[in-house]
Amino acid sequence: MTRIAAVHGVLPAHRYGQRELTGAVAALRPDGDGPGRALAERFAAGAGVEFRHLAFPLERYPELDGFGRANDAWLAAAAELAERAATGALRAAELPPERIDFVVSTTVTGIAAPSLEARLAPRLGLRGDVRRLPLFGLGCAGGAAGLAALDGLLAGRPDGAALLMATELCSLTLQRADGSAANLLATALFGDGAGALVAVGADVECAGPEVVATRSRLYPGTDRLLGWEVGDSGFRILLGAELPELVRLFVGEEVSSFLAGHDLKPGDVTAWVCHPGGPRVLDVLEDELGLPATALAPSRASLARCGNLSSASVLHILRDVLAAGPPPPGSYGLVLALGPGFSSELVLLRW
Repeated sequence: MTRIAAVHGVLPAHRYGQRELTGAVAALRPDGDGPGRALAERFAAGAGVEFRHLAFPLERYPELDGFGRANDAWLAAAAELAERAATGALRAAELPPERIDFVVSTTVTGIAAPSLEARLAPRLGLRGDVRRLPLFGLGCAGGAAGLAALDGLLAGRPDGAALLMATELCSLTLQRADGSAANLLATALFGDGAGALVAVGADVECAGPEVVATRSRLYPGTDRLLGWEVGDSGFRILLGAELPELVRLFVGEEVSSFLAGHDLKPGDVTAWVCHPGGPRVLDVLEDELGLPATALAPSRASLARCGNLSSASVLHILRDVLAAGPPPPGSYGLVLALGPGFSSELVLLRW
């Protein structure tokens, strides 16, 4: 089975408190101190976010007022951040870059061709014949789906090693003319960051947790509830207010049935690595799965510390869980993330 050798997370240097960010974003909107300001402040206060990191200083954002400019800025900053994350993960895994056979990259906040991992391969020292798999459109589920993809690739290469990079600069998708509740809520939740993970095949000696099983699930009739509308101004968010209730309706049962297939119940899971979609989503998961308040503490702490990092969040949380010390041998962990589709991605781990 695939084993996780190392996980590394990085954040941009520009760190701001939630109140300062709320005021700065309001100043960029056409209505400024108009009626949307009070709603934005209410969303910001209830988002569970204390600080966020941005790719650029706040004073740079007024000039990034079109899709082209924002995407050019994304490419420059994303490459630097992804390189830092990947280099840190390779160093922690004690693997030379030429040892990597597969590289998967995921993002939903910028577009590039050649894709990000292709541009970074020479800088990282990856081999010229490294097999690449760039992923776009998985949104917040991208980190968990990327780990599942590594597992699939390494199943056919038990002596192999693979690298996952998740890089998200959510601040560069800002829609300053959009006063919708969805946009105001997203502006209060999302931050910038990157994560990287190194995994190895079953024949490679490694003390990290093994991937036991994975599951992807699409929920029909929900495709307009989460995602992007792409227009001249870039990525405009779709974020349905009913999302927490969909989590209640579908995801709790999905997790329980997935675990039951391995003779497990939610109470048997020691480490929960849940994407912090927002306080309400975490509350629903906690309630539906009957989890103690401590189970999702790493997710809430990550949300407070740096906001929702989209696909990179689960890698930051997994890093934190591993850094706290490995659970006892035989313990189980579950990586859980939700994304556009509406979809869920599950990865069962065992130490």
